[in-house]
Amino acid sequence: MTDRQAAMRLYLAVGCGAAIGSLTRFLSGYVVVSLLGLNALWSTAFVNIVGSWVIMAFATLTGPDGRMMVGPVSRNFVMAGFCGGLTTFSAMSLDTFILLFEGDLPLAATYLISVVGLSLVAAWLGYLMASRLNRLPKGSQATGS
Repeated sequence: MTDRQAAMRLYLAVGCGAAIGSLTRFLSGYVVVSLLGLNALWSTAFVNIVGSWVIMAFATLTGPDGRMMVGPVSRNFVMAGFCGGLTTFSAMSLDTFILLFEGDLPLAATYLISVVGLSLVAAWLGYLMASRLNRLPKGSQATGS
């Protein structure tokens, strides 16, 4: 495979991952707002928190000491593509400013601090879970006990 073909494969993987992540974000918004009847803030918070967990768990599982060996194309498909398309810092910023423009400083501050804080907690939990899986002997499966 030439360098150009390898680069095109990587670009295609990131683009496809981003498309799937964006579609997942859109569908999550539909479920949260239309089906569950919650405010759109919950949808943005949900995808940012879940995305933080996914990217950290995957990075830990596929890192140099991880138990899953994947190539750069697969790693970028998930981390740059899917997680990049799924998470939405710009929408969180917009949501926060809308709350500020509406004069709801307490909700804006609570929302911003909560989403960032919960996203960091989710990333930490993803790391802990993946690190534990990495310590299992090769060929073992997690039993949940």
